[in-house]
Amino acid sequence: MILRPVSLEKMSSETKKALGLISIYTGLLFFLIGWAGARKMQFHFRTEIATAGYYAAAVFAALGVIMLLLSLRGKKS
Repeated sequence: MILRPVSLEKMSSETKKALGLISIYTGLLFFLIGWAGARKMQFHFRTEIATAGYYAAAVFAALGVIMLLLSLRGKKS
């Protein structure tokens, strides 16, 4: 079985919107993981977990916003 990447042009705007919302909420989840890791007092690697959580949150949130903007652009045309 050969897996082929799906082009953004072939996706419907509803699919793009759904993927965008999933990415935004995944970013929120990673932000909360980073925030909880930073607040943990007796944990040795709290800085690393917090930093990784914040970076992952930023990436997922950015991808989600891009997908939402692409879905809105597809609906207008």
